[in-house]
Amino acid sequence: MHPQLDSPRFLFIEALEQCHQRSYLQRCMGLCNNEKEAVTKCLHETRLATQRELIIKSKERQEKQKQTFKKLKEEEYGEDQFLKKLLEREQAKKSQQ
Repeated sequence: MHPQLDSPRFLFIEALEQCHQRSYLQRCMGLCNNEKEAVTKCLHETRLATQRELIIKSKERQEKQKQTFKKLKEEEYGEDQFLKKLLEREQAKKSQQ
């Protein structure tokens, strides 16, 4: 799937299509390679930019989720999970006896 075509990409694609419409022999001889490389490079750069944006959004979402879980644990066990540590100590004492 190609991203939305803006003017530079559209111009590269149009140039490639015009080259392909000229002659089959010219295509076989590689006369359209420059246009093809320009289209490929442009689409590649666009894909990389999109991936960078998605990675940044994903990291932000993960950090937000991490903070939410931390907040839930603090609500359940108190700040720095004091109650949880206390319960674990008590359970350890009982298991030693």
